[in-house]
Amino acid sequence: MWWQYLLIFICAFIVDVVPFPLPPAFTIMILFQLVYKLNIWWVIVIGVSGSIVGRTVLTMYIPMLASRIFNPSKNEDVQYLGRKLKAKGWESQLAIIAYSLLPLPTTPLFIAGGMARMKPYYIIPAFVIGKFISDTAAVLLGKYAAENAEALMFGMINWKSIAGLLIGLLLISALLFIDWRSLIQHKKFTLQFKIWK
Repeated sequence: MWWQYLLIFICAFIVDVVPFPLPPAFTIMILFQLVYKLNIWWVIVIGVSGSIVGRTVLTMYIPMLASRIFNPSKNEDVQYLGRKLKAKGWESQLAIIAYSLLPLPTTPLFIAGGMARMKPYYIIPAFVIGKFISDTAAVLLGKYAAENAEALMFGMINWKSIAGLLIGLLLISALLFIDWRSLIQHKKFTLQFKIWK
């Protein structure tokens, strides 16, 4: 029985350590809870823990990856954005909590934080609060929906899951292609597509 919980941790880690949006970790938690009839609270705690470790690792390795694939001006641009976020203090912490509560992929948030060379301890505490609340709600709702298993199986790929993926990709594109320094300093919206080395 312990191996199912370990598998939840590993799967949640994997979907949250990659630098592109994948299905959210709570879908894995719901699946394992339903299939193996696991304790729902242990599933939530272990799944959220896997997500937190995955996002922490993502934040730590993204600066190295970004320096290899993006040109220096794009890295400097996102680092500038990160410095602005840090300067906001508690306001940016509330924004991270609010963003984590939304049904949007948090991948763009951690890519931005990592590229901006923000320390994980700046992003993770607020993320933990939002992630625990949103995943708890999702897993509890998933358990409730399991009573209508046929409807759930046919609804796995629907307009909401596709919209979530598209919004995540759009947010990553905005992070990469908008000249943030020009936007923040000069209030001038500019797109920069020459970001690769």
